[in-house]
Amino acid sequence: MRIDAAVTRAAETLADVSESPRLDAEVLLARALDLPRSYLYAHPEEVLDEASSARFFATLEKRLEGLPLAYITGEKEFWSLSLAVGPGALVPRPETELLVELALREIPRRGELSLLDLGTGSGAIAAALASERPACRIVATDVSLAALKIAKHNATKLELGNIDFVAADWTSPLSGQRFDLIVSNPPYVRPDDPALDKLCFEPKLALVSGSDGLDAIRTLARECGRLLVPSGALMLEHGEDQRDDVVRILAEEGWSGIQCFNDLAGRPRVTRASANATDIS
Repeated sequence: MRIDAAVTRAAETLADVSESPRLDAEVLLARALDLPRSYLYAHPEEVLDEASSARFFATLEKRLEGLPLAYITGEKEFWSLSLAVGPGALVPRPETELLVELALREIPRRGELSLLDLGTGSGAIAAALASERPACRIVATDVSLAALKIAKHNATKLELGNIDFVAADWTSPLSGQRFDLIVSNPPYVRPDDPALDKLCFEPKLALVSGSDGLDAIRTLARECGRLLVPSGALMLEHGEDQRDDVVRILAEEGWSGIQCFNDLAGRPRVTRASANATDIS
């Protein structure tokens, strides 16, 4: 089979399981050939040998079963960083880059602030912040040892020495420490959300949080204030339909200056709140 025919056939097959079937097909074929994607465009008429074809269709079958492309390739780009990923942690999503962007606005380029990333998963957020603000000290936590192993590997691979990793169920081991900024992309999916059907290979612990998806956010709203300096801030990623609930939860816990920010698709995605103040704006 020719390269161009293989890509077309695979893309058609993947249409029901992928939002980017042609891209997935190209990535899988380039991986089977151990060549860059550009080679596919330069040599569309080349006929696949038997070994390459077997590798390609074996990985294509995994993708058809719903295995995320990043788990098949073992890597995912986030904030222009190539991160190792695996079933122990969520695949980093593009919309989470908004959380990084907003956090960076709070941190002077040469600022020596203390940052906390709660529920770090693959370490994507911590790695992005550490690479952009090397003078900052970052503590990244996760309750999953499998996720922490991936996150530590990414920090080592990217030569980021300003991240400390801690096994923690949210804030429990951090008592007495103080941070200038806390960021988190916590689990926020409801257990009956149909979107979970397409996420069956990713860890439920990092996705689902209580009957309404808000238990982790309630915990963070309740516990994070005591870990912040007086001028500190908390930033939370959440679902597009959770804005009002997140604002209410933060307000009830005494947070101030609550603001919600939309992602590139115009959907409410990140909410920021200030610590140690009495009025809610």
